[in-house]
Amino acid sequence: MTDPAPAGDSSDDVPGGPPEDAADELEALDGEDDLDASLGMEPAPPSIEPGPRRLAIPEGEVVRRIDRFVADRTGLSRSYVQKLISDGLLVDDTGRRLRANSEVRVGGVTLEVPPPEIPYHLEPDPTIPVDVVYEDDDVLIVNKPSGLVVHPAPGHWRGTLVNALLARGDHYGGIAGVARPGIVHRLDRDTSGLLIVARNDAAQAGLMAQLKARRVRKTYLALVQGSVSAALGRIEAPIGRDPKDRKRMAVVPDGRAATTGYRVRERFRDWTLLELDLITGRTHQIRVHCAALGHSVAGDQVYGTGTARKGPDGLDRLFLHAWRLELVSPTSAKLVRVEAPLPEPLETVLEGLRAAEASAGRRPTGGAS
Repeated sequence: MTDPAPAGDSSDDVPGGPPEDAADELEALDGEDDLDASLGMEPAPPSIEPGPRRLAIPEGEVVRRIDRFVADRTGLSRSYVQKLISDGLLVDDTGRRLRANSEVRVGGVTLEVPPPEIPYHLEPDPTIPVDVVYEDDDVLIVNKPSGLVVHPAPGHWRGTLVNALLARGDHYGGIAGVARPGIVHRLDRDTSGLLIVARNDAAQAGLMAQLKARRVRKTYLALVQGSVSAALGRIEAPIGRDPKDRKRMAVVPDGRAATTGYRVRERFRDWTLLELDLITGRTHQIRVHCAALGHSVAGDQVYGTGTARKGPDGLDRLFLHAWRLELVSPTSAKLVRVEAPLPEPLETVLEGLRAAEASAGRRPTGGAS
């Protein structure tokens, strides 16, 4: 799973991975971006009654792509059907969850159509502070705190970064959908750090192109459990929905290709501070890859086990921070490189680990030079 070759270069770090389809560009939720809906395309609402609907496969017929078959039989848009399939809402007669490109020969399938989403209105919220670390005519880069959701979604219509951005009175790109003005990628609620916002449609399109071409470099800092043996390396393991729990991601044989580069920044007795480059950007990629490597991110309540779930003394959040961004400003062609220092609570945790090392007569050691 690891390769001691150097971590990815500046042209390879971007959420979305290979340009297979529009859904790639904003796929990740934490990875550490996090968006399962297609970019620039809002799925159509259901046009049939909510609830289970069984669709029989005619005898002797072979369905080559089940998403096309379901869309044709139900009248739902194919993009909406694909969204339901990605949510695990299409199963065959044995109860097996299907993929959009699954082939079905006999029996039938059952689609669970959820109730339509409640309409909402985006309300500006001036009470949420926005920490802007860089801005020009096209791009806004903000430092998102841990605990803040990036954009509204079912069950969380208010109190998001988007609501805070709207309160600034700026204009933002609209091609990612009405609920995501200016958003080109996102960070999970518990992850802090740098996030790019497009200030107009042209900038949003340009940033999306950079993301697809993997020309945005995104580097994270994470404290992980245990001692990572190699000073630098590469984790290559496909990521998909956990077959035992669709709300989690996992390393699975039929998952989508995912690559994370890493370098050891500082070593402690029971923990290692890593710099991690997202070479692809799958949902929860860093957390899943680190857990699969046996070094869960400190404070990870979803993928961590044992002491990793709690983390070192004083830690009360996920120790994952989007530290550095490198991109090209869409219209000026200027290279933009920004950093966001570790939040004070995370730096305090590191100071505690360093003090513990010193009191035990040990010195924290660095990693790759």
